[in-house]
Amino acid sequence: MRSIWNGAISFGLVSIPIKLVNATENHSISFRQIHLADGGRIRYRKVCELDEEEVSGGEIGKAYEDADGTMIPITDEDLAQLPLPTAKTIEIVAFVPADRIDPLQMDAAYYLSANGVPAAKPYTLLREALRRSNRVAVAKYALRGRERLGMLRVVDDVIAMHGLLWPDEIRAPQDAAPDGDITVRDAELDLADALMDTLGEVDMDSLHDDYREAVEELVAAKAAGEIVLPAEPEDTGDGKVIDLIAALENSVRAARKSRNGEGAGEGDGDSGMADVHPLKKTSSKTSGKTAQTTTGTAKKTTHRTPTGKTVTRSGSSTAKKSAPKSTGAKKSTSTTKKSAGSAGSRTTAKKTATKTATKKRTSSSGGTTAKKATPSRKRTSA
Repeated sequence: MRSIWNGAISFGLVSIPIKLVNATENHSISFRQIHLADGGRIRYRKVCELDEEEVSGGEIGKAYEDADGTMIPITDEDLAQLPLPTAKTIEIVAFVPADRIDPLQMDAAYYLSANGVPAAKPYTLLREALRRSNRVAVAKYALRGRERLGMLRVVDDVIAMHGLLWPDEIRAPQDAAPDGDITVRDAELDLADALMDTLGEVDMDSLHDDYREAVEELVAAKAAGEIVLPAEPEDTGDGKVIDLIAALENSVRAARKSRNGEGAGEGDGDSGMADVHPLKKTSSKTSGKTAQTTTGTAKKTTHRTPTGKTVTRSGSSTAKKSAPKSTGAKKSTSTTKKSAGSAGSRTTAKKTATKTATKKRTSSSGGTTAKKATPSRKRTSA
């Protein structure tokens, strides 16, 4: 990487020669301005206001404009002769915990590379001291015509420096907070916590610029002469939240569905599949015979609603019951059993059943005696 500044780190009485290189790069796509009528490129030319002639970069210098409009020329030699100790030195002024630095102050990032073999040992000493102390170094340095504030920290095996804005360059957040006294309920906070837990963490290396990729695809398609159809805009709700609780609940469901995208097809109610389960056959017994009951098959269909609940719908089943004809005694017994089914007449049913059984046994024994007596009478008459 090409260095943009050469100097030294001043660490007390220790001087560490270093080279400053950019730690970041810009991947955004730049566009040119063109003339819509003929596609010609629009260029900015540097023209002197006095003679209205275009001048080259070598003929351009710096000047300070006074309040009355007077231009005061300032040369690079003038700036180099300023009595600044930070002109070629990154001067460490303090070591503080990292959380003492407000992220609002963060500016450009640089890597500090040891410049030469003699710089390796003091460079490593400072790096390990920062690592062991879990602190960062606050430093001052001069770059591009102005003195700046910086923060030195360890990144892997390299000392990195973040340019910092001066405290008076940070604006106060006036009129940025919502007006009025806003109350947030515990239920809303619980749902917000659930949404945060569901979204979880992310691998920062997996994040990428979707907009840049879309622009690159657009440029490639137009360069190939393809017709680019406009994409359908996503429904963002225009930022209007009617029901905050419902919006949070829907957000939690959407986040869970996104996290579990691999198994989204399982249990999906739109698959059109239904589980069929036969019902068990039931039978009712009578005192003489058993009534046969034919039970139809019921279909159960399971659907998953958007809220994640499972709903089971059962189809109608038809049961046909055929009861055999019974004699008077069997009807009496059947009636007795049906009466015994109710809690209020159990005792009466038992007594009725006992009497019916006694009568049946008595009539049966009487009939047998009558049949036995008949042959005796026939023999006497003969």
